[in-house]
Amino acid sequence: MSSSQPRFTVGICGGGVSGLCIAVALSRCPDIEVHVYEAANSFKEIGAGVMIWGRAWRALSLLGLDQVFREVAGAPADGSADPQFGFDYRRSDLGSEGFLIHRHVLPYPGHNFHRAHFLDALADLLPAGVAHLGKRLVSFTYKNTPTGQVGLHFVDGTSATCDVLLGCDGIRSVVRRCMFEGLARDGRPQLTQYIEPMWTGEILYRCLIPSEELPLKNGGKHPVLQRPIIYCGNNKHFFGYSIGRQKWVNVGGFVTTPGRRGDTWEEPWVSECSVQEVVESFAGWERDLQDIIKCVERPMKWAVHQVKPLPFFAHRHVALVGDAAHAMTTHQASGAEQAIEDACVLAALLSHSSVTQANLSQALKAYERVRLPIAQHVMAVSAATGELYEMRNGLNGDGYSAWISELKTLWRWVAGEDLKTEINKALVMTRDIGGTRFQYKL
Repeated sequence: MSSSQPRFTVGICGGGVSGLCIAVALSRCPDIEVHVYEAANSFKEIGAGVMIWGRAWRALSLLGLDQVFREVAGAPADGSADPQFGFDYRRSDLGSEGFLIHRHVLPYPGHNFHRAHFLDALADLLPAGVAHLGKRLVSFTYKNTPTGQVGLHFVDGTSATCDVLLGCDGIRSVVRRCMFEGLARDGRPQLTQYIEPMWTGEILYRCLIPSEELPLKNGGKHPVLQRPIIYCGNNKHFFGYSIGRQKWVNVGGFVTTPGRRGDTWEEPWVSECSVQEVVESFAGWERDLQDIIKCVERPMKWAVHQVKPLPFFAHRHVALVGDAAHAMTTHQASGAEQAIEDACVLAALLSHSSVTQANLSQALKAYERVRLPIAQHVMAVSAATGELYEMRNGLNGDGYSAWISELKTLWRWVAGEDLKTEINKALVMTRDIGGTRFQYKL
């Protein structure tokens, strides 16, 4: 931090992927003061794997973090990634053999990470004094000041003040709750419907398996160590891919009850379950998947929830980021990817010299206008991808040609508009919304 007066102060609630990406980027700006408030006593996230490719990798590059994560991923010395990065899709519920439906190679390389390693790498880049652990937010209030500061109030009785608050606090976001409850009290009661996440009707069984425990197949590694695999079937599917420099395999099996999407889930969202529950859920599926399930120990059972598509991400000097804004199903493994894109756009906006206390709200609205339609499109195609994997859309006839065509369509967004173009759009919007004139080109 610079010893001179900062241009403004950024408070980040939540130290997950989006929060730490923004914090690392903004902490490099000598005229911005940044603080991360994390409820836990260490930086951690539920979940094991992070898959980064295409747009998210471009975002990390724009944030100046790509080389760090090449090293974390154990990429070759030249920094290259697997040029054949993608997924094998198999029909797996029709007998012991199963068959390949399609090998989908993405038009861009990618990397898989252990989520803990990903967060550790970010946390190591934070300067001293930025992170504040054990700070669980209770509420925020708008202070009666000329610049519209935000007051933060924590469970331990302490408080803090910032000029802009970024809610990076996950699917059960306190920042989202406070934002929408406050607006509901001010005459918009319909907004209360967006506070609580929604159960998708899906159950997910998750586990990490040491790679060395998987049996050899035909004298070589198990196929799931070669490339990510999606095992597809009626109302169920199972995924597996290696992480942590191939020391572990991140696996998960989805079981969906059609028609229960939006129902209330009364039990804990995450709980322990028996191995037998997983075995019974995928009994009779193909042999390669059975070899994986035989290695499962201490599985966790998740009730998969998502945030309802929000009407907006930002209000005054407060913005929702990552899962707080658009927690989605994992069927395209794009939740972290979208959080990184959010972080990239916000960091570029807030670090720009033309953004000041006077136009912070315009900058946050510009972030919303750029990111909301993209993130909610990804949320929708992620849900549609789960429907496709579980054969609920009637496209699995005629040699699966229609199924494959739909799969390619659902993945098309990843090769969309360049992030740098979107950042420039957001900077132009900041100017136009506020009626100010400044140089916006990166």
